[in-house]
Amino acid sequence: MVKKSKFRKNGQLHVMLVPGLILVAIFSYLPMAGLIIAFQQFNPMLGFSKITWTGWENFSYMVSLPDFFPAFKNTVIISSMKIVTGIIVPVMVALMLNEVRSVLFKRSVQTIVYMPHFFSWVILGGIVVDVLSPSEGIVNMIVKAFGGESIAFLTSNEWFRYILVITDQWKEFGFSTIVYLAALTAIDQGLYEAAVIDGANRWRQTWHITLPGITPIVVLVSTLSLGNILSGGFDQVFNLYNPMVYETGDILDTLVYRIGIVQTQYAVAAAIGLIKSVISLGLIGFGYWLAYRIANYRIF
Repeated sequence: MVKKSKFRKNGQLHVMLVPGLILVAIFSYLPMAGLIIAFQQFNPMLGFSKITWTGWENFSYMVSLPDFFPAFKNTVIISSMKIVTGIIVPVMVALMLNEVRSVLFKRSVQTIVYMPHFFSWVILGGIVVDVLSPSEGIVNMIVKAFGGESIAFLTSNEWFRYILVITDQWKEFGFSTIVYLAALTAIDQGLYEAAVIDGANRWRQTWHITLPGITPIVVLVSTLSLGNILSGGFDQVFNLYNPMVYETGDILDTLVYRIGIVQTQYAVAAAIGLIKSVISLGLIGFGYWLAYRIANYRIF
């Protein structure tokens, strides 16, 4: 009876979920039937009557590819760097904005910093290429103005990962900041008043009240980010990388693109995608378990 009463109380909210569930079912779950080609010798030009079952042969071939393990390593490194910076930068920006007393200035800054989130990487990638151009890019113009030599950022294995992380934060940190600003508003203001009476300055208030107050949401976001450890950001990498930086910039998603779309080895590409999905599913489950144990977060 309790469950029924809760369902009736939240019935309208459940109805609002229906369109989203339909889209997820059509575009996320229905295509999963195609994963069966990972166990087949699939060639659409020959028709379905010519399909042969290969078992684990595609997975064995996948492991033997010279690009597979470097791409796997790059994916983990790039994703880990993005996750760490994706927590540190928004938290720092949220703390700084929290100290601003001018509402107009705060809202203006918020609008400016989260605007790039709504642009695609096709647009932002073109901007990044122009800004980092070795000949006419503004960054290299500044470097040369101070007596340095021009740097080919997008063709350098030394720089490429850092460029991915920096540009990813440029696009996403403003939007992520909203989460932490919302968490800051939930902190009891009476704690700050008590701290002022005790003689605590703004730094000590931040250290002893603000940071502990948003720690649960920071832990929650961190643990839930584990599911994205094998998602290096295909849109960004695809628009910025080139064969000269495959050593440090090639990720699993771009490897799947080259094998599946360019080389038309659909079965092998499906095998790589399946392995990635299985590992990501396990990481998501582990992340939710950590979120429940550490931050007491539950979906249901």
